[in-house]
Amino acid sequence: MVLLVDTTANITQTAIECGLIHANNCINVKSVMAKKNVRIILNPSAGSKNPPLRILNNLFQKANVEWDLVITKDRCDGICLAEQCIKDGVDIVAAYGGDGTVMEVASGLHGSGIPMAILPGGTGNILSVELGIPQDIQEACALITDPEKSFIRSIDLGITNDEKIPAFALRAGVGLEAAMLEGTDRELKERYGIFAYIMGATQALHNVKEANYHLVLDGEPVECTGLTCLIANAAYFGVPGLTLDPKIKIDDGLLDVFVIRKMDLVQLFSLAANLVGGNELKDQALHWQVRSVSIESDPVQSTQADGEMWGESPVEIKAEKDALQVIVPKEKPSK
Repeated sequence: MVLLVDTTANITQTAIECGLIHANNCINVKSVMAKKNVRIILNPSAGSKNPPLRILNNLFQKANVEWDLVITKDRCDGICLAEQCIKDGVDIVAAYGGDGTVMEVASGLHGSGIPMAILPGGTGNILSVELGIPQDIQEACALITDPEKSFIRSIDLGITNDEKIPAFALRAGVGLEAAMLEGTDRELKERYGIFAYIMGATQALHNVKEANYHLVLDGEPVECTGLTCLIANAAYFGVPGLTLDPKIKIDDGLLDVFVIRKMDLVQLFSLAANLVGGNELKDQALHWQVRSVSIESDPVQSTQADGEMWGESPVEIKAEKDALQVIVPKEKPSK
């Protein structure tokens, strides 16, 4: 309980001094939590039409875990509800929904030291895949109810200058990627995966023009042109099976900035093949690893973060290392 009420940025150092940090920057759940008070933040419009409330109640009652549930109704509710969890002294905050719900809860919790559990309930659940969290709701809950199966892992967040989307866990995008998101129906993505994403990209290619990007990377100005600028905190591309670059790490304190150059339909499929194969984008993108980035585009372009439409350029983003604690499996489940 001592670590969970420590809401300062020094939680990691505290854990080291207590001998609870492991070599892989994880904290043993059993070591820091003798009693659990869990609050679930649930998005009723995400993924499944019937949230498994009976399953949750049975699992938590059996494990003698106190829990309650709050529901999001509008955009940004997850942020406010997570911030309220901090004030209420909740031990664990669980997000049930897709990556947009997880992003909001992570934004509200970041820097608090209170661990977040992810109960996958959306269509993509990309962050849970990135962290090896089971997609089965009972197995995901077991990470909370059975400390022998889990650790609390510290991960980075991308911190923005926008209070509507103050942080993201996966990736932000400017330009073509945001247009691709606008042109890809959620039901098609769920049914066809990468092919739906490519269909959205094909449509977007006709509407998005090459832009002049004015970047400031760790204080250094860079001028370049391209169709889209990606700011990645995690390797998964936003659709299961796509990996942006094998070198991207979610806990290295860095943002990976890519500018994808002008391409036609053939080059688009080549890009997709590289993503699926986990190859580096040497010929199709400029790539930097930085701690902070500001992006202006001419013309102004649409933006997205963690699969949610954000707004328009310009944007400012910085990496915050160990900003969020997430309950993850000790071992990544086999696929």
